[in-house]
Amino acid sequence: MTNLAPITFITPNWPAPTNVKALQTTRLGGVSVGPYSNLNLGAHVQDDPMAVAKNRQLLSPYLPSEPVWVNQVHGVDVIDAATSTCLQNADASLTTKPNVVCVTMTADCLPVLLCDKKGTVVAAVHAGWRGLCDGVIEAAVNKMHVSPSDVLVWLGPAIGPDAFEVGSDVREQFIEKDSQAALAFKSINNQDSKGKWLCNLYLIAQQRLNNIGVTQVYGASVNEDFCTYTDEARFFSFRRDNVTGRMASMIWFESNTDMTAARL
Repeated sequence: MTNLAPITFITPNWPAPTNVKALQTTRLGGVSVGPYSNLNLGAHVQDDPMAVAKNRQLLSPYLPSEPVWVNQVHGVDVIDAATSTCLQNADASLTTKPNVVCVTMTADCLPVLLCDKKGTVVAAVHAGWRGLCDGVIEAAVNKMHVSPSDVLVWLGPAIGPDAFEVGSDVREQFIEKDSQAALAFKSINNQDSKGKWLCNLYLIAQQRLNNIGVTQVYGASVNEDFCTYTDEARFFSFRRDNVTGRMASMIWFESNTDMTAARL
């Protein structure tokens, strides 16, 4: 294993309630080597299991509890992190219990963190293009059981709109679900990429959120410059490297008792 480097987090820049806490890992820090260097948190990508376990352990000082890791399958299922075991098949988790850490892992797919204005419910969503198309974000918002106007959203690092190349079949599936999705695709005009399009996952996520009344959207493509594909120094990218690690987007909330104790 390599010498341990300090973990580098991205702290979401959004007006969440003070009791809501969120952290986004990068690839910086940790002990993994080779294509997984350094802070790989994915246990399913053929990295050394001991390195992954150590990397996850390194998160402990920053978290109130072990994240509830899920087995992401590019679907739309949402689990209650407070009552679920680790590695359930799901692509979103939420909680109404304090100090329960919801997490999603990505390496090009779009991580979406959500909370309500009162800081009583939080969620983490893994929005690959299939899940995004099929409505995983809408499913998570629906299970939060709060008014969409009270929901705040942070979009984390994903493959950017100038890097995510897809076929016409992907474009057609999105447009079939929502015609305005056509605005999120740009034709690639060269001989080698005939019939290919550049896809803006961030814009589609915003469209879907706006459609259900969620308008307070922050993070990637809004007020942050993230692209997992082009920023090799900070981010893992499956599309760029194929064999690579995974980053984690984590969210939880503290109870009023926790906040009072912290001020004393």
